[in-house]
Amino acid sequence: MYIQVDNANTFIATGGKPFDANLTTVVLLHGSGTDHRTWALQARWFAFHGFSVFAPDFPEHSLSQGQALTSIESMGAWLMRALDTAEVDKVHLVGHSQGFLVALEAAALLGDRVKSVTALATASAIPVNPALVDMAQKNPANAAAMMLQWGFGSKHQHGASAVPGMQPIGIGSRIMASNPLAIDLAACNAYIEGANKAQQVADADCPSCVILAEQDRMTPKKEGLKLAHALNAQTHVVNGMGHMLPMEAPKESLHIMKTFIQSIEK
Repeated sequence: MYIQVDNANTFIATGGKPFDANLTTVVLLHGSGTDHRTWALQARWFAFHGFSVFAPDFPEHSLSQGQALTSIESMGAWLMRALDTAEVDKVHLVGHSQGFLVALEAAALLGDRVKSVTALATASAIPVNPALVDMAQKNPANAAAMMLQWGFGSKHQHGASAVPGMQPIGIGSRIMASNPLAIDLAACNAYIEGANKAQQVADADCPSCVILAEQDRMTPKKEGLKLAHALNAQTHVVNGMGHMLPMEAPKESLHIMKTFIQSIEK
C-alpha cells in the first residue's frame, strides 16, 4: 500500500493482505540500502496469521519517494510519523542491521505502543569503514557488490539460495546500487545512542529477542551478544549464516520471530 508521509508517497509492504490498523502490527525495518523485500517470507506469514504487517521502504528507497534521511534519529522519528499516519496502535518492532537501530529510536518515541522489539544480525553500534562510505558515494554498484560478498555467509558465496532459481547476492546488488547506500552507511557510522536506547528498552521491561548469525562479518556475533545482554533479551544464533540473515535464512529467522512474538500475544 501507499501512504503519504511528509508529503511523499511512501510504500508499505503488507504481506499480501489489506492492512488493518485494528490488528497488532508487526513492523519490519530493512537495513542499509535494501528495502521491504528483505522480509518477503516473514511478512507473508505474519499477515496470514492474525497480524497486520507494516514493512516500509524508507524515503528514497525503491518504491518510496521523498528525500533520504541522514541520521538514525530522523529515521526513528519518521517511522513514528508513518505509523501515526496509518493509525497504528500496538506494534512489534523488528529490525535488520540498521533497521534495528531505527527500531531502538522509534521505541523510545512510541512508548507503551511497543509490545516487543526483535533484532536480527545487528549491534547497538554499527561502525562503517570510511573507505566503504566513500566508495558508496563514488561507485554505488561496486560498494553494493563488496558489501554483499562480505555480508553473505559461506553457503551463499557458493551459490546457495533459500529461493530456488534466485541468486540473492545478484538481486541484492541491484537493489542496493539503486538506493542511497552511502547516506545509510554514514548514518550508521555516526550513530552513538544505541547503547543508551537499548538500556531504555530494558528499563521499560519491554520483551526483546536478538537473532544473530554465526558467520556475520559486518556486525560480529560478539557485538550482538553485548546488545542482547543490554536488552536482557532472548538470544539465538543461526549457524552457517552471515549478516544478510533475513534473506539467507528466512525460514529459520521466521521460526524464531514468530515463536517469540506469538508468546507475547498469548
